[in-house]
Amino acid sequence: MALKPVVLALSRSGEAVAHRVADVLGAQVHGRQGRVEQADAFFPNALDHVRDLFAAGMPVVGVCASGILIRAVAPLLADKISEPPVISVSDDGAVVVPLLGGHRGANKLAAEIAAALDAVAAVTTAGDVALGVALDDPPAGWRLVNRADAKSAMAGLLSGGGAVVAGDAPWLADLPEGTGLRISATMDAQANLGPDHLQFAPQRLALGVGCARDCAPAELAELVTSVLDEAGLAREAVHSVNTISLKADEPAVIALAADLGVPLRVFDADVLEAETPRLANPSDVVFAEVGAHGVSEAAALAQAGADAELAYPKRKTANATCAIALAPEPLTALQGRSRGRLSIVGIGPGQASWRTPEVSKLVAGAEELVGYGLYIDLLGPLAVGKARSDFPLGGEEDRCRYALEQAGKGKDVALVCSGDAGIYAMGALVFELLDRGPEQMGVSDAARRAEVVCSPGVSALQGAAARAGAPLGHDFCAISLSDLLTPRDDILKRLKAAAEGDFVIAFYNPVSKRRRTLLAEARDILLQHRPAKTPVMLASSLGRPEEHVRYRRLDQLDVDEVDMLTVVLVGSSHSRLAALGEGPRMFTPRGYARKIDGDLAG
Repeated sequence: MALKPVVLALSRSGEAVAHRVADVLGAQVHGRQGRVEQADAFFPNALDHVRDLFAAGMPVVGVCASGILIRAVAPLLADKISEPPVISVSDDGAVVVPLLGGHRGANKLAAEIAAALDAVAAVTTAGDVALGVALDDPPAGWRLVNRADAKSAMAGLLSGGGAVVAGDAPWLADLPEGTGLRISATMDAQANLGPDHLQFAPQRLALGVGCARDCAPAELAELVTSVLDEAGLAREAVHSVNTISLKADEPAVIALAADLGVPLRVFDADVLEAETPRLANPSDVVFAEVGAHGVSEAAALAQAGADAELAYPKRKTANATCAIALAPEPLTALQGRSRGRLSIVGIGPGQASWRTPEVSKLVAGAEELVGYGLYIDLLGPLAVGKARSDFPLGGEEDRCRYALEQAGKGKDVALVCSGDAGIYAMGALVFELLDRGPEQMGVSDAARRAEVVCSPGVSALQGAAARAGAPLGHDFCAISLSDLLTPRDDILKRLKAAAEGDFVIAFYNPVSKRRRTLLAEARDILLQHRPAKTPVMLASSLGRPEEHVRYRRLDQLDVDEVDMLTVVLVGSSHSRLAALGEGPRMFTPRGYARKIDGDLAG
């Protein structure tokens, strides 16, 4: 989904303007702590906050000096095609400056803000200034067929050339006239495209498809290609791929939408059945199977709207069908719903700088956040304005089931975990629920059809190891000391094996209010296999303001010094705690010294 901008207020002098801009855009206001009175969320450091939003792909409108925004995002600049808009607005609201993302909506956004504030939009993009249009950024409902040629074509126009426009495209009406550039504004497939011939296709085609379960993606793709080629239509004129909700997870349908670069939209059977009077090929057989008299024709018409016509009725192969509905105007909205997506994200130990950009983008794009309340709180302003469903500790299965079912309704949901979601977190439980049958209290068929995305996070053991130095420099393992889900005997067996194997060990869930003995037992087992002076690192609340790191000898490990927010790293017999200039550093040699000694001896 398109992300709403975030409006930043950095000072009292610009606070009122920030709220006016936010009202125009329907956006949230984030305010600098201690300097702004009213905001939807507050942040302590402007540079860090802008950087975090930008990394998440959020459009940023800062009511502040341009230099602040530039310094914040400068380290992250890499690709102007994918970077989100960044706009500065003067404190008095008189000037609006699109700094980045001019061809990704920043210029349009700046113009909208300027119009509302009666301000000047200081647009500097050459095409917008000289021609009033950017050829590589057509309006909604249009798609540039040969995008790679737009830059050269624009350069030709800016150097004094002109254009001849064939087709109905009012937004191109003000281009200078001339013969240097041909522009085709048509759905028809055009030949001989290049820097002197651009094509903008109006997206008036809604493509409806259906297929048998596990239809080969190539079969559906070839059917659609043959229909478009036979009709002489440009692929870029296709607005969306549409089907029945039962096919939301069909690989061939998903691959087709990805290949065409358009959204996949699904419709429930009752919605498709309502289109029956308009179908060219209603089928009682199809109705008996899915509850609607047509899939491809009905889905195309449902997307294209009441004024559309079925331009290309159903065509089929052994396992696939497709049809095309033609809308009277370019389609700019989406009907139906998306497939739905559940993003299982690990936010690291908590601080924003340890959260990966991919996770930040998935969180920013989510409609709803699901998780233990503390973990969602750690997202700070990134979570502001989003629907959130908090679940307590102990409600893990309810949490995952709820997130899957919400995704099954077509929502974009993020299941928020600390550390890495696949390490002692919710990732495994999500897939366990998906793997269960109905009799085992699994999830609905709709939830099974949702897309599931896993994104890595910085795990607690990685965070602790980084603070220590390099204790995981050689073989290591992780063991959870919680016997709520793992039998106690299994934990003891793994402890003994890890002790005998001389692994560096990261203990997760070391204690709780009622579990106080297993950590002491683990210490005693390890002491049978490694020296009493073996270094142990205790890392509590990693990445948070209350972070506390300390070191102990293995024989002096005190259970009362450990809580649920503590990661315990126990070294192997080779691990060392070195007193260096920066303080104690724990590391585990990998054996390079022995290799060097061997090389010298040889």
